[in-house]
Amino acid sequence: EATAHALQIILEHKMIKADTRDSLIRFLQILVAHHPSKRCRRGSAELLINFDDHWPSNLSLSSQDSSKLLESVAADNHKICGKEVPRGYWIFCRGSKSETRGFSCGLWVLLHSLTVQIGDGESQSTFTSICDFIHNFFICEECRKHFYDMCSSVSVPFKSARDLSLWLWSTHNKVNERLMKEEKDMGTGDPSFPKAIWPPKALCPSCYRSSSRTSDGALQVDWNEDEVFPFLVNYYGKTLVSSYKETYMESLQGRTQVGAALADDASSSHAARVPIGAALGVAAASCTFGALACFWRTQQKNRKQRKNWN
Repeated sequence: EATAHALQIILEHKMIKADTRDSLIRFLQILVAHHPSKRCRRGSAELLINFDDHWPSNLSLSSQDSSKLLESVAADNHKICGKEVPRGYWIFCRGSKSETRGFSCGLWVLLHSLTVQIGDGESQSTFTSICDFIHNFFICEECRKHFYDMCSSVSVPFKSARDLSLWLWSTHNKVNERLMKEEKDMGTGDPSFPKAIWPPKALCPSCYRSSSRTSDGALQVDWNEDEVFPFLVNYYGKTLVSSYKETYMESLQGRTQVGAALADDASSSHAARVPIGAALGVAAASCTFGALACFWRTQQKNRKQRKNWN
């Protein structure tokens, strides 16, 4: 749901421009290979294949042509994650108030799930893709700035998925710490889901070496990162997919067709299920739309054209 909603925001606000299109291409490459949903992997690949048709590299279109392209893409928007993407459920991220949690929480879940799926060799390019995606396409300007400042503070390239996963987890906790104070002062938080340091001790006791409270009540934790990382891999990997399948089946009982689609979607989250060309595209993600990704997309478009002629 967060994936489909993100694309909808990008389209509605016409955020794909000459200086942002490559960052979206690189992020889509990551989704093709590592999105936890098979339907979203398939839809992201389809969007990549047709990307140049919708957004030519020069983007020198008249206002009328631009509007026509936007309508064309909007008509295909449901395909990013299939035709039956639920709206407003947010399953793991449903707030007690309509203005809390939801999309921002879902986007965090997506990013965490990507970092535990990648290989070590993809860690730096995935970091760059995530930072650029938030910087260019997240609609909250203040949030974009804060996140990009944290990205910019990283001085040493990532060499492992473990390091990237732990960095994103630590960054998320820093954001929660800041929002805790803001929401308390302004009364804007969700009373049923107050911001907290994560994971709580009850969920991962071995993640904690020790913890204490400061004079102002803030929690300070000496983390055992050797325990935190496998917890993240399990929580945003196997647990996420299995819970997704179970919860949706319960919430959509009676809708056999949708249930079948969701069962298929949750059946596999392994990157090997996606086309080999997608993996080649990801290998070039740290470049400005690398040659391998370009080659893959060209091949896919040629196949599509040959099929249309036949």
